[in-house]
Amino acid sequence: MDDGILWLRESGPDSGPRPSGGAPEKRNWTKLAPIISSCPPEFFMSLPLPNASAKLSAPIDLPLVRRLFSTPARVAESDFLRREVSARMLERLLLIKIEPQRVLDAGCGEGADIAALQKRFSDAQVIGLDGAFGMVALAREHQIAAQSAVNRLLNKWLPAANPGGGASLACADFAQLPFAPNALDMVWSNLALHWHPQPDRVFAEWRRVLRVEGLLMFSCFGPDTFKELRSAFEAVDADPHSLPFVDMHDFGDMLVNAGFSTPVMDMEAITVTYDTPQRLLADVRAWGGNPLESRRRGLLGRKDHARLLQALERQRGADGKIPLSFEVIYGHAFRPVPKTTAGGEAIIRFDLPRK
Repeated sequence: MDDGILWLRESGPDSGPRPSGGAPEKRNWTKLAPIISSCPPEFFMSLPLPNASAKLSAPIDLPLVRRLFSTPARVAESDFLRREVSARMLERLLLIKIEPQRVLDAGCGEGADIAALQKRFSDAQVIGLDGAFGMVALAREHQIAAQSAVNRLLNKWLPAANPGGGASLACADFAQLPFAPNALDMVWSNLALHWHPQPDRVFAEWRRVLRVEGLLMFSCFGPDTFKELRSAFEAVDADPHSLPFVDMHDFGDMLVNAGFSTPVMDMEAITVTYDTPQRLLADVRAWGGNPLESRRRGLLGRKDHARLLQALERQRGADGKIPLSFEVIYGHAFRPVPKTTAGGEAIIRFDLPRK
């Protein structure tokens, strides 16, 4: 920890020893967001790179995703849907009896869900984590702005009176979390999972950091998201221009394979309408655009762009608006009580009769 900045070592054969004093070399070290943590030291740990997954949800360029979301102003226009989906997730959470002590918001963005989770679980420590440094930095700015002058003085002169000073923050890959096993009571993730190329690895990692009977609750986009856009691009070329989002049933299978019990999955369709195709395309870019490694390089030519706009215009409905569909998948599951020991012996539990 140097001046409030957490540095985590990158994995790889070229990672050398950390230089003494000053900033690490850029090629060997990654600068992560400031982390304001009241966790014990054993809570955080450096992890080796997980084993490679057998499959990809899509050939997503993860460094590009991080760069896109590291400019918060670029994605701000799309936040309206994240807020709506967050509210619907919170409604579902009311039906689940849980009083967590530590909650992780995976894909916290600018931190809006951190505040909602802290309000819902006032006694819990909420940790915000995102893969984009710029987002975590903005979340910290929002935390500081939300603190009153009195609270800031308490933090400075009487830290014991307000030990957290706001939620803890960290920057890391969803599939390589800087937390010890069994460290969390709940993992929450709102419209972030679909940006990771290996959701099966992410689920396995989330299960690792959850304690037994801990809760995972998430939302993400499904296959019908941007279907109008894909249809319009078919008039231009055969290149992929949006992610092939994972099906709800495949996510359920991944959860079971990762070791979660009785996953509950459902979905709903949300349609947003636009006055112009240009505005629709601007929102799609605000959602992260096209981060596929197989994406077309370079901009569309004038003729191709005109064909795209015309194809979108032909999709106007009776109300004169151009629709854009979002299939939103909701899921939750628990880490089950183990049935075998680490050595493979069966665990048999007896419920003794009450006297």
